[in-house]
Amino acid sequence: MSQTINVTVWNEHRHEKTNEKVASVYPQGMHTAIAEGLDISGKVTVATLDDPEHGLTEEVLNNTDVLIWWGHMAHDEVQDEIVNRVHQRVLHGMGLVVLHSGHFSKIFKKLMGTSCDLKWREADEKERIWVVNPGHPIVDGIGEYIELPAEEMYGEHFDIPQPDELVLVSWFEGGEVFRSGCCYTRGMGKIFYFRPGHETYPTYYNPQVRKVISNAVKWAAPVDREYPKYGNAKPLETIKGK
Repeated sequence: MSQTINVTVWNEHRHEKTNEKVASVYPQGMHTAIAEGLDISGKVTVATLDDPEHGLTEEVLNNTDVLIWWGHMAHDEVQDEIVNRVHQRVLHGMGLVVLHSGHFSKIFKKLMGTSCDLKWREADEKERIWVVNPGHPIVDGIGEYIELPAEEMYGEHFDIPQPDELVLVSWFEGGEVFRSGCCYTRGMGKIFYFRPGHETYPTYYNPQVRKVISNAVKWAAPVDREYPKYGNAKPLETIKGK
């Protein structure tokens, strides 16, 4: 029996409101396309920046197993209180899948502890995303590579900590490469960063991209165990002389 996973897809939902090209690609918003592409058992809900508390209330997060995050033009508008709330949920076991320009989100930078900066270029380049860890569950059902006919380029150096596991590496038509599928653990939570998904391209309709995101949600889902106990502890055994 497949695991039941409750997912919240978070998106700024700003580009779709202000850019006609983006609106033509994602008329219902990128969050809707991402949510519709999930092949999982469980409840999928969406939340956006302009919702009360950005749609990430205590109740929503407490009922979220995996949070998917897409942001770009309004990272600074995300309230620190909400960032801290998400951060604590990740440490307590909630999975987090960060997409594309979410690398510069407050939550991803807080979890990574680095600038998360990189090189970029918009030139309608072909992207070939190579599977470099073929035994990893995130690339289950994916061939040697995913090829996207046009995407925004991200290039090294990508200022992130060394990934716990590197699953995917991108090559671009202009010659750059990029660590585009990176796994981390923070506290009890698992984090996956996945590079493709610039707002002007129909990347989130690509079946293989959707497959990777669905696999990542299943991988990042929390394990069923209590949060560890910290602080002063009584001995389990009798200590001699005490």
